Amino acid sequence: MRALVTGGSGFVGSWLRAHLAEMGDEVLMLADELDVTDAASVERALTGACPDAVYHLAGLAHVGRSWEEPAVFFETNAVGTLNLLDAARRCRPVPRVLVVSSAEVYGAAQPQELPLTEETPMRPVSPYAASKAAAEMVCLQAHLGWGLPVIRARPFNHLGPGQSPTFAVPALAGRILAALRTGSGVLRTGNLSARRDFTDVRDVVRAYRLLLERGEPGAAYNVCSGRDVSMEEVVSRLMAISGADLRVEPDPELMRPGDVPALRGDASRLEAIAGWSPEVPLEESLRAVLESLADPVQD
Repeated sequence: MRALVTGGSGFVGSWLRAHLAEMGDEVLMLADELDVTDAASVERALTGACPDAVYHLAGLAHVGRSWEEPAVFFETNAVGTLNLLDAARRCRPVPRVLVVSSAEVYGAAQPQELPLTEETPMRPVSPYAASKAAAEMVCLQAHLGWGLPVIRARPFNHLGPGQSPTFAVPALAGRILAALRTGSGVLRTGNLSARRDFTDVRDVVRAYRLLLERGEPGAAYNVCSGRDVSMEEVVSRLMAISGADLRVEPDPELMRPGDVPALRGDASRLEAIAGWSPEVPLEESLRAVLESLADPVQD
């Protein structure tokens, strides 16, 4: 299979390209990272590459920053997806497309609605979530209106080596390691009561390839573990693995508006069509994150 990955140099994109190559796919490389807001460039890239499969991961993913730049997030994530799908339908042959959305589209879900299924209404809270919900509507239109074989993936929180420290787990791991190096004895944190459903990036990219191959065009699929843990528990596990004994202090600067209290998904639809289930335990994922961030001098 000839596969093109937008956002291929990013955290998940790098892991996905490696997984596709391991599975024997031909991963098509672009000369430069694709600017999905440039419709003409996107069309030239896709029609020139003639891929069998397109994995659309390119976009902006920092929920906190979306509050400061909502228009930029909407243009990149929603209009960028429109440009990508419009270009895909002009390819010959027309490729199958997997568009990566986010569980953040569920937003203000109520506790009694957990675990969240693909039928749970979208109630986006952040500008980031709204941009992803809009991108999903673009996908639905492309399938229903253009007949494009596009599948939507809704990953819940994922983690692993190489993730940007702007995300919660690597940020916490980095601050724990820094406290150990400096002997500060204090760990400053954001909201630790929030509960999240974490999946290792290696399991996530397996799910993406299976969805591209077996997913039903037009449908959405949760990618999640089906278990949620509090950020407080994540901190406790990170400290236990690292051997740290730090005093936790809430920092108002690390709190973000509209933080969703709990997210836990149901991946039954994905499991039914692809036989997928997560394989990497959370403990192993957290250990891998810590090891990837450790100062080589300290090893």
